[in-house]
Amino acid sequence: MQRELANANKAAWENKAYQAWVQTYGTPNELAVELKLNHSKNLRYWLKYIGDPTGKRIINLLGSHGRKAISLSLLGADVTVVDISEENKLYAMQVAAAAGVDLKYVCSDVLNIPDEEKLGEFDIVLMEFGVLHYFTDLNSIFSMVNRRLGLKGRFILTDFHPFARAWMNTNNLKHPTGDYFDDSIKEGEVAFAKLLPEEERSELGKVLVRSWTIGDIISAIGEIGLVIRSFEEIPSPADPRFPEFYTLIADKMDIQLSPLYL
Repeated sequence: MQRELANANKAAWENKAYQAWVQTYGTPNELAVELKLNHSKNLRYWLKYIGDPTGKRIINLLGSHGRKAISLSLLGADVTVVDISEENKLYAMQVAAAAGVDLKYVCSDVLNIPDEEKLGEFDIVLMEFGVLHYFTDLNSIFSMVNRRLGLKGRFILTDFHPFARAWMNTNNLKHPTGDYFDDSIKEGEVAFAKLLPEEERSELGKVLVRSWTIGDIISAIGEIGLVIRSFEEIPSPADPRFPEFYTLIADKMDIQLSPLYL
């Protein structure tokens, strides 16, 4: 089933993604100028967990148009992006060139990266915004994260809060499911669809996604042996009584864990 999701999602993300980014962020040259002036703004959720990025090896999984990765590069990090879309890669690499940074970009399904071991180990693995719903098995993606982290490396995950996905109308989540424990695979609009004119949306492919609970996510990260250090819930701008996003921090430590089930 994961292969079916990957194929559908690759097709959806390679039809007008480049156009959506230009329409939203400007041409690569225009975005490069903006990032050089305001790159820290794009990293406001993560710099407190990263510290000084200078010289750090960072891999941004499902890194899309590259704005976060390029912002980190502008601060001196050695950054690699892995993403399934050639259109995302084209836009990101053009922005990086215009910004004068060296960005490595692997266009691949993150679960099937050719010669993955050659990527080496990283100080930081970053996944952000609308990522986990592309996986039918969290253990597979978190195991990949663990393989790419060096000892004392840090995993940073920011994503839509499952509470919001189930119960809230937000700018990013227009149609709550009403069922926190819904684990079915659903067809939906590709994320950039809302950035295009209404008349062009009918031409876009659909993505296949699967929701996860907080318990699913925390348990899967703990199961692979990463040590969870923080779970920060980020209030919704529309209604700050409720969380819209979360940031989870987990470190790779040299410790031996006993079996969970004896």
